[in-house]
Amino acid sequence: MSTHGPGHCRPAPDVRKDELSGTSHDGHDDRSEMTLQTVLLPAPAGVTARLGWDPGTTVHDRRRIIAKELIAAKLGCEPTDVRIEREAPRGFGYHTRLIASRDGEELPIAIVTASFRAATVVAICDPGLPLGIDIRDAHPEPADLRLMRKHSHLVDENDVDDLLRHWTSVQAVIEADGRGVRMAPERVRLDSTRQHGWFRDRTMRYALTDASQDGWIITIAVGELPSA
Repeated sequence: MSTHGPGHCRPAPDVRKDELSGTSHDGHDDRSEMTLQTVLLPAPAGVTARLGWDPGTTVHDRRRIIAKELIAAKLGCEPTDVRIEREAPRGFGYHTRLIASRDGEELPIAIVTASFRAATVVAICDPGLPLGIDIRDAHPEPADLRLMRKHSHLVDENDVDDLLRHWTSVQAVIEADGRGVRMAPERVRLDSTRQHGWFRDRTMRYALTDASQDGWIITIAVGELPSA
């Protein structure tokens, strides 16, 4: 889900490679952190996000490494000071969250992730902020194109770039809404500029930020409180 909105100025890429080695105190092999390259993404106020890609690093480790990097930068500490764990499942179908802690104390920071193939986006924000992310390859497979065309109903479905950006916008809104796959893509409404999305059965609107980078189409959706 991605949208191009005017006024989003993309900063110069802030590319980092972690220089940790060996095994960290949280029991993970940090050698993969030497090869995972990450880039700071444009993001709405209250959100910090990075994109990381490396086919040699598992999606679990990409999430953990990027989350530690983001939180360490926010707190002004070393990534090795931050521990990232997945919470225990609460029941069938429950989507577990990533939990960050430091010195044994859980941190009041929400971690939201999205992955596609060898790429992962991780964002951090206040736990009360509705946030959704979607990422897609700029060169989708034929099966993915068929799925997008089936649900998007655009005037020109042969414009692949526009189709991808529309689809990532819709999927980011679904992720931010939190009701998951039971919400059909057709139920998402986007304004003409694709800067906002919403569901008709809820008052919450979502501001959309195009965070596309390096051949990945990325959209970040953030909830906005209804105006009085």
